[in-house]
Parts: sequence; structure tokens; C-alpha cells
Amino acid sequence: QVQLVESGGGLVQAGGSLRLSCAASGRTSYTYYMSWFRQTPGKERNFVAALAWRGGSTYYADSVKGRFTISRDNAKDMVYLQMNNLKPEDTAVYYCACAQTYMYQYWGQGTQVTVSS
Repeated sequence: QVQLVESGGGLVQAGGSLRLSCAASGRTSYTYYMSWFRQTPGKERNFVAALAWRGGSTYYADSVKGRFTISRDNAKDMVYLQMNNLKPEDTAVYYCACAQTYMYQYWGQGTQVTVSS
């Protein structure tokens, strides 16, 4: 089992920055990927960014490339999403997710990010 707790969401003006944090606990050593997804009301949850837990490779959705950065703190089992140059279309609930097989089995409760124009 893995438990995930997100924090760091809030209200920010367009062009501003936020850093989301995801605290992971439990059996994290079996992790393949830690990722961020986002969802707006009535729409599907969409991929934002992923980090390969063992190799450190990162992957991004085209819509956030060059603006968002996913990273980790190995010592603390923390994953971060640095979001710069935020746009109103980035407004969503952001979820941290953990994949220990071919799918994401573990999800956090989500944190709201609102970008005003």
C-alpha cells in the first residue's frame, strides 16, 4: 500500500507560479512512476507529468512542456510539481498518482489550483 497526500494548491493570477507537493508513504520502493494528473468538472482526468522512480526520466503533456517541472526529494519520498507561467486553462484539481504495475493504483485526494485571468 502507498498513501499519497497533496498540498500546495491555491489561487494565483495568470503568469504566476505554484509548487505542488506530494508526500508518499508506505511501500514506495516498488514504484515505477510517480505522476501528476488534473481534472476539471465534467471532464476526464488528464496526464500532466510523470517521473520514473528509479531512473529519474521525466515526461510531460504538450500543454505544460516548458512551464511545469516534476521532481523528487529521494530522502523524503516527496514529489513536486513546479508550475510557472500559469494560465487560466491550468485551473483544475491536481492529483498525485503512483504506479507500481502497468497502471496507477494509488491516488491522492487532490488539490485545487485556480488561475485567474
